[in-house]
Amino acid sequence: MANTSSRTLRLLSLLQTHRHWSGPELADRLGVSERTLRRDVGRLRELGYPVGAARGTDGGYQLAPGAVLPPLLLDDEEAVALAVGVGDAAQSGIVGMEEASLRALTKVVRVLPPRLRARVDALRAVTLSAVASGPVVGAGVLTTVAQACRDEERLRFGYTARGSAPTEREVEPHRVVALGGRWYLVAYDLGRHDWRSFRLDRLTDPTATGTRFRPRLLPAEDAVAFVQAAGGAPAPYTVEVLVHAPCPRVRQVVGSWGTVEPLDQDSCRLTMTSASLDWPTQALGNVGADFDVLGPPEFAAHIQEWGARFLRATRAPSLIGPQKLSHPRADSACS
Repeated sequence: MANTSSRTLRLLSLLQTHRHWSGPELADRLGVSERTLRRDVGRLRELGYPVGAARGTDGGYQLAPGAVLPPLLLDDEEAVALAVGVGDAAQSGIVGMEEASLRALTKVVRVLPPRLRARVDALRAVTLSAVASGPVVGAGVLTTVAQACRDEERLRFGYTARGSAPTEREVEPHRVVALGGRWYLVAYDLGRHDWRSFRLDRLTDPTATGTRFRPRLLPAEDAVAFVQAAGGAPAPYTVEVLVHAPCPRVRQVVGSWGTVEPLDQDSCRLTMTSASLDWPTQALGNVGADFDVLGPPEFAAHIQEWGARFLRATRAPSLIGPQKLSHPRADSACS
């Protein structure tokens, strides 16, 4: 069992991550009895942290609403994950995140001890991020929706489905899903009495109502499966290719976006999962080596289409030959 000081810090860290914890759940996470938990909560109150408590079926502990939060506490793994994630936020497809993410990354890295800074630098050096190609989502929209999911709080917003007039919705939010270059909210629609998936880029003015709810059973394996089954996002492709290049070279280009298995010193098997076939095509082009497509057939056809398009592009200059480029009217139009 952790000593009292470290356990108190762990308790404070848990209270920061969730608005409301039940007593048994919190005690289980700390590995202590509920009696010990009550003593630890009392110790935090003595230190000036406003920890509220409620009795009954829905009872538990939470930091008092509106209170100034204590300093953010992160363990080593959380700190590394945060620094790497913030570094990729500029390519997340969220409006206004580039400048904010750079400021946040500067602050996080500045307070990391040298051993963690070295881990962050190593991960960033060998990891490449795909540039977001889907519609952008306002950071305020994403934050409000995500917090309502976390706090199990009903949400109201305007929504415009494809080809439909704008509507007002009130839902019980379940999860936010990033899939296929888009963001989705999976929620129970109270007006339609059924589960729905909503694209966040079509959602406006989300507002938490302050009304809590008991979570319902999602009619799917998970939120990602629900979005895919609802037709909100295409099923991902699993692309497999034999690359005629050394494994380290391929891994340096592809980073964490693919699995590289060495076959011998000069070749490897590359597996990539993506909702779009464009990203694996671009990645293989960046490798700059010959390769054989192992599957699926759709990817082989996609490669042929790209190849034919590039081949046509090499003939394009003949349409604007030297005689047209030197035409006096063309020259005067450009002057």
